[in-house]
Amino acid sequence: EVQLVESGGGSVQAGGSLRLSCATSGFAFEDYSIAWFRQAPGKEREGVACISNIDRRSDYADSAKGRFTISSDFAMNTVYLQMNSLKPEDTAVYYCAAAWGPCRATNTPYDYWGQGTQVTVSS
Repeated sequence: EVQLVESGGGSVQAGGSLRLSCATSGFAFEDYSIAWFRQAPGKEREGVACISNIDRRSDYADSAKGRFTISSDFAMNTVYLQMNSLKPEDTAVYYCAAAWGPCRATNTPYDYWGQGTQVTVSS
């Protein structure tokens, strides 16, 4: 059974940090790319960051560059999203998703999804 389980969300003040985790199981972690998406109330889902477990390349949305870092732990089959200098506009439900092969464009289907974790940033 494929599982992606997010954790690490919570409430933080602006300027603070959080580290999200995406624990995966049930598929060949090393053959997949893992992306983080977020969706705020009333807004469309947007891609935040992606990392390819094949070539270790990562990509970030402009809103995340310089503040967020995505990384993979191959021993734990887990992907992390370190979020620093958080802003109120980062408030959203954050989801991780897996795609076989390299990172896909965020408007294309991903193969597996987690259930999401809430991040709330207060001003």
